[in-house]
Amino acid sequence: MFSDKANTIFQEVINTYHVKDDVNQPFQNPYDKDDALIEHLLYRKCWIDTVQWHYEDIIRDPNINPEDALVLKRKIDASNQDRTDTVEYIDSYFLQKFDNVTVEENATINTESPAWGIDRLSILALKIYHMNEEATRTDASQEHQMACKAKLDVLLEQRVDLSTAINQLLDDIAHGRKYMKVYKQMKMYNDDELNPVLRNTK
Repeated sequence: MFSDKANTIFQEVINTYHVKDDVNQPFQNPYDKDDALIEHLLYRKCWIDTVQWHYEDIIRDPNINPEDALVLKRKIDASNQDRTDTVEYIDSYFLQKFDNVTVEENATINTESPAWGIDRLSILALKIYHMNEEATRTDASQEHQMACKAKLDVLLEQRVDLSTAINQLLDDIAHGRKYMKVYKQMKMYNDDELNPVLRNTK
């Protein structure tokens, strides 16, 4: 099933990142985009999420130098755009994959595209990894460990449900019971012409 593949790749990414656990480490995608495009995109997607997860930790340091915080905020902004672009690449993959499917007359559209469901699955993998860290921290109190274990159980259940929903959506699209209709995010704040602050600094 597709979600099994995605979850395996997400875990591979997270484990690889945490060998060095450094937001500045070089990115190397082991999946060739010409031979394994969807695997390439899934790996890239989760790497972006993993680095940004740690950016978000760092920028919340109350003692961070304001100049460093501004530089990091710019990196977070760029990462968010990269994340959105990669989600849209994943949806483009599915649009092409299902291009020849005959859509049933009573087919319905989903509230979100497959790639945005996959986006949530990638973030969920990070939540599970880090909540498990907290649940097994030897320097934390038993109360902390137990509270985090309870949250971890919920996250694991959520991953099962979300994985099942993504698989079902892809199966419905493949058999014409649902159809894809993708809207570009059209974010305005990064556009020199659409953000009035950027426009007025040109």
